[in-house]
Amino acid sequence: MADKSQGGKSMSLGRMFYLYRRLYVQQLKAILEYNKDFYILMCSAALTQVLGFIFLWVIYDRIPDINGWQFWEVTFMYAMIFLTEGVASLFFEGTWRMARLVNFGEMDRYLLRPVPVVLQVFCTGIGINGLGNLLIGGVIIWQSLAHGQVEWTAGKAAVIVLLLVTAVIIRVAINLAGNSAAFWIRNAGNAFPLMVHNLADLAKYPITLFPQAIRILISTILPYAFISFFPATYIFGKSEWSGWWMLAPVAAIAMAFASYGIFRFGLSRYESTGN
Repeated sequence: MADKSQGGKSMSLGRMFYLYRRLYVQQLKAILEYNKDFYILMCSAALTQVLGFIFLWVIYDRIPDINGWQFWEVTFMYAMIFLTEGVASLFFEGTWRMARLVNFGEMDRYLLRPVPVVLQVFCTGIGINGLGNLLIGGVIIWQSLAHGQVEWTAGKAAVIVLLLVTAVIIRVAINLAGNSAAFWIRNAGNAFPLMVHNLADLAKYPITLFPQAIRILISTILPYAFISFFPATYIFGKSEWSGWWMLAPVAAIAMAFASYGIFRFGLSRYESTGN
């Protein structure tokens, strides 16, 4: 078996971006050969978001204020979860192929290549449904910021961009960590990553609606709240949560290192298929 230290082979950042682009383009060419699948997946994801938006509109049409949160403030949180899911699916869908790579021994060829294994995993697949999530999520966020009571400054715009970047990092890192369970749970019916993924639904709404235990869970162990809730408290001026958004970059860096550490540790336990 190849030396598993290849998973962390040092490489310049520019070289990694170059390899990622080349690997990604090859996957994209294969997918675009089936145009109907492309449009069906994209439209189905967009339809899911639109239906969720309508559901929120129906609720707020009857209850204009829920625990101090207005309609456009909640739709911002809702859209942030879908936007980051769209980016993760479109550009890092390979994390969801981890179980197949492990169970079928396909990780072997990744270990033999002089390219970081995690980079190859990221490029294993492309979730075209992510494009629908990305487009509709972006439109909803734009409308939320346009209709919400936001006091715009150059500094606030810069912070929002930073929060968007950290939100994507957190989302991808959680996906990587959750799917790394494939190194320990070696069966086709591994539901652990899906369970971790579905917990993001809690962050579509203000965490103040949930018990303390859930607030702690989605703010620390699985920091989904830094994807949606804490950015919203800063953008819409929720003074009772003032300053928490500053921890978003810390949460992103910590989650990225933790997830990569889990992946590397799992990779050290990889034993191929055995037959």
